[in-house]
Amino acid sequence: MEATSGQRPVVVIGGPTASGKSDAAVAVAQAIGGTVINADSMQVYQELRVLSARPDDAMMATVPHRLFGVMPARERCSAGRWRALATEEIDVAHRGGRVPVVAGGTGLYLKALTEGLSLMPEIPPSVTAEAAGLMDRLGPSAFHERLAAIDPAAAGALRPSDRQRLQRAWCVIAHTGRSIVDWQAAPAQAPTSYAFHVLHLRPPRASVYAACDGRFARMVEAGAVEEVRALAAQALDPDLPAMKAVGVPEILAHLRGEIGRDAMIEAGQRATRRYAKRQYTWFRNQTAADQILDAQFSESLLEKFFPKIRQFVLTLAG
Repeated sequence: MEATSGQRPVVVIGGPTASGKSDAAVAVAQAIGGTVINADSMQVYQELRVLSARPDDAMMATVPHRLFGVMPARERCSAGRWRALATEEIDVAHRGGRVPVVAGGTGLYLKALTEGLSLMPEIPPSVTAEAAGLMDRLGPSAFHERLAAIDPAAAGALRPSDRQRLQRAWCVIAHTGRSIVDWQAAPAQAPTSYAFHVLHLRPPRASVYAACDGRFARMVEAGAVEEVRALAAQALDPDLPAMKAVGVPEILAHLRGEIGRDAMIEAGQRATRRYAKRQYTWFRNQTAADQILDAQFSESLLEKFFPKIRQFVLTLAG
């Protein structure tokens, strides 16, 4: 993406799960003196090290890593909250003479960083608590009907099962008198101090799906079941993002005795493939890229795309 004078470089690496983003980010960061900043919505949670495929200690020791495991599962991480944390880390990296390398598969997070977010109102805790209480009393279907009566546009775009977004929409119109649809349609607050070079990894789907299957099976062997058992012991709200992470519902079903181990692995693999499919759709339709690597990342492919990244960084540094 075109840079202007005074902007600071940020390298962005996105793509579907199991496409090699973590390895690519480390390789790029090593080559340009960078700091890897997480843009995966599940890798922010402390309790999901295995299931989120968070980089291990050995990988994280190679170059500085930020925003990995920084939030407890009882909290909610949104695109806006992540963007605030990420910009802080980007600024810290720049002040330390390092190049930020933002990497992850959560397309909405990356878009929030590179294109900005619409200005959304701050919701008082009392309004949030009122919405949660109303949801508990009425149930999702009746709550959806209640929202439709005051904000048909928002209700029409949401399913009764989408409790979190229903409550958010109710909070916005209850507090501001204006539909969340209108707020979201407002012009985004695009960043002006950064210049972005965006690399997308888009390997053939068959290879990514195969990698998804193999990785989920390895996660189970590496302790994913024990990880979810510990998560379940916290008795968290099932609507929290961490409780909906790919693999968590399937393993919970296994822990409840509803499905066997083999069926749980198959269900987890299927959920991972579906997630990867949604990511492909997002990165193809929702975000632009300066470069696209149509293969699984490997060290041998670094020189295929790295010269442009190096030129981007050197141009701004000069």
